[in-house]
Amino acid sequence: MKQKTQHIPVYSIDTFSKKTNDETLYNVEIFNKDRDFKVAYPHRHDDFYEILFVTHGTGTYTIDLQEYKIKPNTVFFLSPGQIHEIKFSEDINGYIFLFSSAFYLSNKSDPYKLFEFPFFYSLKYDNPPLYLQHAAEIEELDSLFRKTLIEVNTNAIDSKEATHALLDLILIHCKRLYPQPEGTQLKKGHILIKRFKQLIEEKCTENIGVKEYADALQVTANHLSETVKEFTGRTPTDFINDRMALEIKRLLTHTEYTVQEIAFQLNFADQSYFSKYFKKITGVSPSEYRRAIINYEL
Repeated sequence: MKQKTQHIPVYSIDTFSKKTNDETLYNVEIFNKDRDFKVAYPHRHDDFYEILFVTHGTGTYTIDLQEYKIKPNTVFFLSPGQIHEIKFSEDINGYIFLFSSAFYLSNKSDPYKLFEFPFFYSLKYDNPPLYLQHAAEIEELDSLFRKTLIEVNTNAIDSKEATHALLDLILIHCKRLYPQPEGTQLKKGHILIKRFKQLIEEKCTENIGVKEYADALQVTANHLSETVKEFTGRTPTDFINDRMALEIKRLLTHTEYTVQEIAFQLNFADQSYFSKYFKKITGVSPSEYRRAIINYEL
């Protein structure tokens, strides 16, 4: 049975860096069994992203309750706030690139540039890994990571700028290969929806409604509702409820908080309403969901 914690740890990017500079904005290194930063699993990251390129080895990577297989030539992507846990074989090897939004956006005029990448901001609450199939794709990505490692481990002139450029190339390379069922044309309404989804990530635990989100996005509630409906066939409330249900499931699965404590933490008026809300969305009560998880783990 999986061990639960009283709370889910949240780590900053400097937890995973051996650098001693004043402000850690990115880190790139070899990923293997000897990479040990004494962190507890499962955990979340704060405002930084992760690209993990596994070249050898096997295992499982669980991201927001979805378990994905680790196998050679797989690329995993993590966004801030996602709860994750990784288990891997002794021969695991590859590369890991951690970077903050501040680093990525430092030379970008568009503050929403990261929304272009479907593996970070999909319209659904999942981001499956990229399983590379062709030798040319694998070699190109491996080459980009090798060059990045050289840059971060030397004191060459403009090393930070070169690392930034290589990150762009890695992200573009992965974007071209990543399944994009909605097409590659990013429309204005689509960007609004992705901004809305990012805001849900930031404000989920405040338990606010559509109007508050619309105000924060500087649009009317009607405009937000119409745009979301046009591009997704769903309502903003559907997205808010999906994200809240995910957060409740995270806490029921990974922590020892009581149902009442979870309700309080997520700003519900009382436990009764909280339980009815969760059951309406999922079909089971919080207690039933937790019991099912416990029985499954046994």
